[in-house]
Amino acid sequence: MMMRNGISGLALAATLTLLAGSVVTAETKAADDPNLVAAYDEDGRYYTEDDVPTFNIQEDGTVDWLTYSGFRRYHAECHVCHGPEGEGSTYAPALKNSAIDMDYYDFVDVVTNGRKRISSSENSVMPSFGDNPNVMCYLDDIYVYLKAHGSEAIARGRPAKKEDKSDAIREAENACLGT
Repeated sequence: MMMRNGISGLALAATLTLLAGSVVTAETKAADDPNLVAAYDEDGRYYTEDDVPTFNIQEDGTVDWLTYSGFRRYHAECHVCHGPEGEGSTYAPALKNSAIDMDYYDFVDVVTNGRKRISSSENSVMPSFGDNPNVMCYLDDIYVYLKAHGSEAIARGRPAKKEDKSDAIREAENACLGT
């Protein structure tokens, strides 16, 4: 099992930008897709069989802490360009399917390092967020939120019910932020 330190928020934003142009969409993914299903949890964080962060939604609609936190962090840092709920804007592409269509590690790379696509038909720039702790300390949170929203496991808007933040998540957050 892989331990996560919470320093993956920026990578998520970059990955989301890359995924926006993917052919496969959330609508074509099955609910039992191994990229979506939580195989195990570790201190309030859920992972797929491949140790990739994912969401966990209970039958009563309660979301895991990272999905809830990701909603908040996405709307604090990413929605300005990519629109509310990852639905896109006239300025930047939709990201709601990026966490489903793009490899997690590519997502992390794009958010962390940024990306430029310049051609005769396209001119897009995803800035680097690698030095922004408000993104990097919550990268997995943002990724998990986008994955949950893109797969339609959660509806638009702030999740109404959430799991409590675990001590391990709190400690990782404090360490990342230097508090």
